This record gives sequence, structure tokens and C-alpha cells, in this order.
Amino acid sequence: MTRPATHIWRLLRWGRTLARHGALRGIEGDPNTPPQVRRMTRLARLGTFQPATPDYAGAFQAIGPAAIKLGQTLATRPDIVGESAANNLLLLQDSLPPVPFAAIRREIEASFGKPIETLFASIDEVPVGAASIAQVHKAVTIDGRTVAVKVLRPGIREKFGADIQTYEWAAAHVEALGGEAARLRPRLVIANFKRWTLRELDLRREAASASELAELMKGTDHYRVPGIDWDRTNGRVMTIDWIDGIKISETEALRTAGHDLEALAQRLVLTFLRQAISNGYFHADMHQGNLFVQADGTIAAIDFGIMGRIDRRARLWLAEILYGLTTGNYRRVAEIHFEAQYVPSYHSVDEFATALRAVGEPTRGRPVSELSVGQMLDSLFAITREFDMQTQPHLLLLQKTMVMVEGLATQLDPKINMWDVASPYVRDWIRDELGPEAALADRLRSDAQTLLRLPDLVRRIEEKFPPKGGAPDAPPLPDVDLVWDSKGKERRWPGYLVALVAGGGAVWAAQSLGWL
Repeated sequence: MTRPATHIWRLLRWGRTLARHGALRGIEGDPNTPPQVRRMTRLARLGTFQPATPDYAGAFQAIGPAAIKLGQTLATRPDIVGESAANNLLLLQDSLPPVPFAAIRREIEASFGKPIETLFASIDEVPVGAASIAQVHKAVTIDGRTVAVKVLRPGIREKFGADIQTYEWAAAHVEALGGEAARLRPRLVIANFKRWTLRELDLRREAASASELAELMKGTDHYRVPGIDWDRTNGRVMTIDWIDGIKISETEALRTAGHDLEALAQRLVLTFLRQAISNGYFHADMHQGNLFVQADGTIAAIDFGIMGRIDRRARLWLAEILYGLTTGNYRRVAEIHFEAQYVPSYHSVDEFATALRAVGEPTRGRPVSELSVGQMLDSLFAITREFDMQTQPHLLLLQKTMVMVEGLATQLDPKINMWDVASPYVRDWIRDELGPEAALADRLRSDAQTLLRLPDLVRRIEEKFPPKGGAPDAPPLPDVDLVWDSKGKERRWPGYLVALVAGGGAVWAAQSLGWL
């Protein structure tokens, strides 16, 4: 168990790094910051020189791998860190100097228990990418296939585990201060961050995520998930098919290769919508380094360490919210927020609808270059405090990915209107999922499932109330007061009275005789 002094020391050390990048100024100036936190930030920045413009991304990069991942999580929370900080954190590059290949070789051989030459005919010692958790090397298997080999950094699991303990400790103390800190639920933010990170630290889970996404997206034109080499994959090493292509952010190279950038932008948005809305399972790290465009226009994705999942009910709510905002049906959007219990019931549906109208109307019909989905999300966060909306952790990854997709789509086509692209897809999906045919099918399915559960229900009732045996029922017996019960309940007070009189008489006699 880590001692509180260790947590405080780590926080102060990290705080000084943040202060040197000017990243504590916003915390100190925020009126909602608890006084205890404000005092600690002042202590952390004591003696440092803060730049005029805060560099949040640079600060998290300097602190280390776990902070990089935490910064990417906080980029989805402008309600916590502020709009400018969130925008700056979106620029956070998950890259570090590579680990020497000798250490990578040891990791591969230790994890498989065999020499690396028995797995790969060749492997490039210079990595093609080095991130905070792992680095990737190009290799050729014994049977001649070109693959990408992803290997965890040595000791990274222990480093992350120690830092996350301090994050949990700090979040618990901040939330215990109550007020705005409690409403933002920082402990849930860290809990989600921990869950996402633990998934990334098990490369078998990442391989399984890629396999599941490939299965769900089967039949989708011009979208590819690389295949997994399960024989060369374990918890610390993952081997996948090598992807040749142009990074989706390199617009000039794409244009030179003859790709239709407008079509690519629409394909990217629709691919994301299919994953999130139709499948409820989406690639939640769709930044520019994880998407490539192949020669035939296929978008190929890599790095499946962070995946998002939304259940069907939440997807229905989300689709109706998106469609309601695009069509101006703010009353229905407000009703969904109350049905989903995102807004407490003591607030007014009509007032919330009016607040949504103030956010939605300026965005309708405009291209992203003028007003973005990200700005709309920031505006929605601005009204959460007024209506006491608590954080919805299951939607954090979705929001983050929406902002990423919007940014990439805008790079490809600055005139794209995200709503115009999304609206037909969402409308058709809502019709399929909420139309009369879908409602009838859902009712038949749920009723059939209920009927099939009846026999099991009857069996459980019989186990709880077994049938009577062969002996006849006993006749009713009269109630009889037991002697010790009556003495204890009804005759206790006479004893107290006798003891009181005897004791008083003894005291009086002793005083009369001069003994007292």
C-alpha cells in the first residue's frame, strides 16, 4: 500500500513540471477550484517561472507515459480542464524516444520462451513508431509474410500501476471536498482511465479488439482492419499484418496519388457512425497516426488499444439526440436527456429544451470550417452545470472520438458539413431501429424470451416453496406466557421499587446512628 507521503511527493513533483509549462494557472484562477487544491498548486509552483501561454500538452509529455495517456483522457473533458486546455491537449503526441533494440529482443524472447530467430526471418532494429506504452518494428515471418510487431516497453506495467495509484488517491480526496468537484466525478474519470490503460497494457486484449472490430465491419467497403498473427501474439507482443498506405493527414500526398479527398472525408465519418451507432463498438483512438489510405482508397486502421462500447439503449438515445439536434427538434432531445436520467427530474424539460436551442441553432446548416461539432460539445458542457448533469463515463470515449473524426474530416475537406453527412445515416438507422417493424420485432423477441424463461421461473419457485410432505398439518396451538419471560417483562419494576426503599432506609438509619 503506497503511503500518503509518497502520493503527495509525486503530486508536488508533477505539479512543478506543470507549473514550468504554465499549466497550473487555469486551476488557480478557476473559481470552482477547492481552496485546498489551490493552496497545493501555489506550493507546487513556488520558485518557478511560468510562460505567458500555457503548454498543457508539453507538460504532460514531460511528466511521462502515464501522464500522456491521462492528458489524452482529459482532452475529452473541457468541463474539467477548460476549453483552451482541452484543445491544447488534443495536440498531445503519444511518442517517446525508442527503447534500444537489445531490450526489445529480450522482451520478445522472454515472452515466447524461444529465440527471436525462430519467430521472424528478419526484424528491423529501428522502430517505425515509439509510443508511451509500446513500440513497433517491421518484420518478416519465417513463412515470408511482412508484419508489424508491437512490443511493450520494459517495466511499463509497473510504472503505470504506481502512477495510477496516485491518480486514484488524488481523485478521491478532491471528490471528497464536495461541491463542483463532486459533481464532475473525478474518481469515475480515473476509473475509466485505469480500465482503458489496463486494456492497452495487455496486447492480447488489443488483438482480440482488432479481431472483433474486423468481424463487425465485415462487408463494409473500403475499410480494413489488419489480420492478427495469433501464433506470434501474447500479452507483451502483438503481431499483425503490415499496412502499406499514406497517412490520412497527409493531404498533399493523398491528392498527388489521385484520391478524392471529399469522398475520403465522408467515408471516414460514415465508417465511424457505423461503428458507434450501428455496432456499438468503435475504434476510439482515430488520430492521424492510426489511419492510412491504401492505393484503392481503402481506409486501414491500426492501434486498437482503446476501444469504445455503447449498449443498444444508449445508442438509441444518442442517435435520437444527434438527429434531434440536426433537425431542430430540441423538445425531443430534452425529453431523451430526462428519460436517460442525464438531467435530474426536478429540472424543467421545457427550460432544458430552450437551453439546447441556444446551443444548437447557431450550428445548423453551417460547414465545420465555420462552427464545429467540438464547439457544440463545448457549449453543451457549458449548460451541464446549470442543470446539475453528472459526468457520463460511457460517453467520454465517444466524445473524444467525435472530435478526432471531425478534425481529420476537416483536414480532408474544409467545407464538409458533418451534420449533412451524418443526418441521412442516423435517420435511416432510427427508422430501422424505432420504426413499427422494429418495434413489433422487439416485442415478439422480448415476449418469446419471457415465455422461454417461465419454466425456469417455476422451478425456482418450487425450490423456494417445496411441496408438503406426507404428515398432516399441525393444529394451531395456544400462546402460553413463559415464567421467565413474565418475570423479565412484567415483574421487574417491583424489584426495583423494593431495592430503592431498602437502600433509602439503610442510608437514613446510618445517618441517625452517626455512622455517616
